[in-house]
Amino acid sequence: MPMQDGSYDRLRAAGCADEVAYVQACLRLFFAPAAEAISSAAPAPAISAENIADIARLNKVAVFLLKALARAPAGTAPPELLAWLDGYRRRTISMNAACLGDSMAIHRVLRDRQVDFVFLKGPFQQHLLYGDHFMKPSGDVDILVSPTGFTAAREALRSIGYEVAGKSRSVWWVRFLGEQHMVRDDGARASTVDLHHRLQQPGSPSPRDIDGFLRRKREVQVTGAAMPIISAADTLLLAAISVAKAFFNREPCAGYVCDVRASASRLNEAEQQKVLDHAAEQGLADTLLLGLRAADVLLGGAGSLLSDRATRILTRIDNADLFHMVVAPWLSSLRWPQRRHVLWELCGREPVRYLAEAGWAASADLSRRLFERPAAIGPVRDDVIKITGGAAPHAIER
Repeated sequence: MPMQDGSYDRLRAAGCADEVAYVQACLRLFFAPAAEAISSAAPAPAISAENIADIARLNKVAVFLLKALARAPAGTAPPELLAWLDGYRRRTISMNAACLGDSMAIHRVLRDRQVDFVFLKGPFQQHLLYGDHFMKPSGDVDILVSPTGFTAAREALRSIGYEVAGKSRSVWWVRFLGEQHMVRDDGARASTVDLHHRLQQPGSPSPRDIDGFLRRKREVQVTGAAMPIISAADTLLLAAISVAKAFFNREPCAGYVCDVRASASRLNEAEQQKVLDHAAEQGLADTLLLGLRAADVLLGGAGSLLSDRATRILTRIDNADLFHMVVAPWLSSLRWPQRRHVLWELCGREPVRYLAEAGWAASADLSRRLFERPAAIGPVRDDVIKITGGAAPHAIER
């Protein structure tokens, strides 16, 4: 669902061109430490610390800015911005520490029940990508299981006090979103568990082999326990999937784009080719390229095999628009492509797959209308993809 935030209207009204450029300059400084990288941003007195804070918060990159500004010349940031960023970092540490503790308990019960699972995203991934468990706030523990292990995992979590949240009990959540949220209502400060057996929402291409994410998992030692984490290649794919999901929902996603860059930058050329082949096997080659192109327009071209391939995706969107779609999708000036055209490209312009994904999206929308309570989901969006007949890519319309 698209993010609803009161900050959108204020940011849209303010324009915030200087603040958006400032956030980009900080992110480029984070990934390519060089003091001159910040010079493309407006001088500190000319920018709004409040607007920068909102942009960083919505994109989940506030800690990236804090670390980048620690390298920048004195006076680069307004003092009130630095104070806010420091407070955000402290809150992130508190939230993620709780998430880590809950993850350990969840690991124990699923291991004891012999449920095959893997952790997605969260503090473990942040440590692998950035050497820091506290880069982005994680209030949820995301877990992937196979479809056949979904019920067993849910019962295991119930044994330690988690119950399915009311909003995620419907057919639409379980069947089409492929997940349920589980919460504890015992007064304890517990993270929500997002229990997944799918990795993409209807309307975007889904991986062909979910169980493969479990087979390829790696183990990371955390306080003496071997925690199952998705592989390096799958970490990159998952970040690209998250970018595509945000793009379809018109949500800010610079944090996911940073994950794409951090994952891709660890690969040599041979490994990059393997990731391209792996993405093609999963039916996610063009989803991967969208994430990579977004990383290049936000953070600068990496001059790699992956970057060279990424230039061919969504060429009708120029770099300036794609940049703002990633960081500031609330801007009224943006010329968004129709979702059917994006889906057509992410399906590799393959009519059979395109129609299958469009049909799945239409079925999901019908299920949502039939089974979701209006109070729980709000008004039906008028831009959900629907089957209308005709030849691809005009077989579905907004």
